[in-house]
Amino acid sequence: MASVTEVVLAGGDPRDLEHAALPEEFTAAHLRIEDQDVFRGVADKDVRKTLRVGAVPMPEPAPDEVLIAVMASSINYNTVWSATFEPLSTFRFLNSVGKQGGWASRHDQPFHVLGSDAAGVVVRTGSAVRHWKTGDHVLVNAAVIDEQEAITQSDGMLGEHQLAWGYETNYGGIAHYCLARASQLIPKPPHLTWEEAASVPACAGTSYRMLVSDRGARMKQGDVVLIWGATGGTGAYAVQFVKNGGGIPVGVVGSAQKAEALRALGCDVVIDRNELGLGGHDGDDEFAHAIADGKKLGRAIRQATGEDPHIAFDHVGRETFGMSVFAVRRGGTVITCGSSTGYRHQYDNRYLWMKLKRIIGSHVANLHEQWECARLFAQGRIMPALSSLYPLSEVGEATRLVQLNEHIGKVGVLCLAPEPGLGVTDPELRARVGEERITPLRPFAAVGPGAIEVAK
Repeated sequence: MASVTEVVLAGGDPRDLEHAALPEEFTAAHLRIEDQDVFRGVADKDVRKTLRVGAVPMPEPAPDEVLIAVMASSINYNTVWSATFEPLSTFRFLNSVGKQGGWASRHDQPFHVLGSDAAGVVVRTGSAVRHWKTGDHVLVNAAVIDEQEAITQSDGMLGEHQLAWGYETNYGGIAHYCLARASQLIPKPPHLTWEEAASVPACAGTSYRMLVSDRGARMKQGDVVLIWGATGGTGAYAVQFVKNGGGIPVGVVGSAQKAEALRALGCDVVIDRNELGLGGHDGDDEFAHAIADGKKLGRAIRQATGEDPHIAFDHVGRETFGMSVFAVRRGGTVITCGSSTGYRHQYDNRYLWMKLKRIIGSHVANLHEQWECARLFAQGRIMPALSSLYPLSEVGEATRLVQLNEHIGKVGVLCLAPEPGLGVTDPELRARVGEERITPLRPFAAVGPGAIEVAK
């Protein structure tokens, strides 16, 4: 009998998949519980020391879950947090989930399969799954929700038991197989390759909720939007959503190469933070520097656009948040989804309350927002932010690139897909969108150990 892996790679039909044998083990990027104290007292917490690639046992899907053959995945910053065991060891999350009992107990293992993105093929469905079937090509939303919580009927992200898939749960997407609830699934845009599609859900969905959704900043046409880290995964999608929605993106980056990449995305205003002398004040009075830097930033934005920003899109955190609060206009909005440079923010609250500004917290996206986001990709209005691409065997190098902020856009990982360029099921749509438009950041791929070279 052929294995599921063989059938998937051969492009077998759903019936062949259903009758194929599942392997007892599969290859996955994972952590081991015995490594969780390895960085104690160590300054450089190099993720390559803890990220392992090897066999883990195959889990059985719960009634509301599907098993997916993962063709490609991508690195998110939570992969860095996981592999450094900061701010907490993720094994604490797995233990907490496991205490719920029943099917949840499978998550509490001495290994943790990572990954909050995946694009692949459904190969098994639980008995309670109604809207998906074997053979479907899907993406996975990183938000795991509890459908039995009342607030979930309003917004799944507000549930007390909402979890980040592949970070706070086990069996994530950087692997040959993953488990996901049916309530996480998104149709894969048919014109995208596996690796392009895998760069979409976590970061694009997050940006969509922050900017477009009525639960976010509610960006409107003509809004000036300050975007920090504008060539990172989340930021690169923010630039595109602002442009597509009739706004004016003002992207901030930290190098000439990233400024070039930002222009390739079509960003209206490009600011190199080093040229303005923003940040880099470690050990100094962060509070005072936030005001001084905020004034410099504000002058640069007014010079370029004629006005102050309506919205500051901030996922950088400690280094930028004080400037964001200062720089947005009276009645403006600062929206945040993370703090990659630190969680403790300092800002002058006078500029918040006296100028009637707002701070909004945002986290991933609910399923409806993810479907609406994917629809924009399927229409060819938003493009994947994929740049660098690595095989699963080199996931340590891929994650190290993100850890050191030496990447542009999204860093992809080929899992079961044997090579780039596979998975397109609507070549006519791809041709209409334009092959040369689909991955604007791919020419800016990092060249490093293990990376898959960009085709010339």
